[in-house]
Amino acid sequence: MHDTACEACAMDDEAHTLPSVEALTAGTLALMTGYAQSATECPHRGLMARKLLSNLFFLSEHPHVSPPMRTLLLNLRARWQPAAEAAPAAGSERQPSPLWHAAPDHVQ
Repeated sequence: MHDTACEACAMDDEAHTLPSVEALTAGTLALMTGYAQSATECPHRGLMARKLLSNLFFLSEHPHVSPPMRTLLLNLRARWQPAAEAAPAAGSERQPSPLWHAAPDHVQ
């Protein structure tokens, strides 16, 4: 005899799924940690700040977020805005490497 309840429990233990608002919150906190722990000259810092702004926007617009939490998220977004704006554009300071291949003039 097969116990389907036990199979469901085993599947729940292996699958680590979060509701979308919680998954987005966890990802945002991970980005904040990465930003805080990265060196100021890290080339990915600006991208992390921009992604943080995006995540905070989507979290603040999520239907399962309470009004006080929405206000907190909007305030956080306002605080992160200067960091994202001050960051250099992605790839703006990349210099060609000797390992890069030149693009062909034309394609057959």
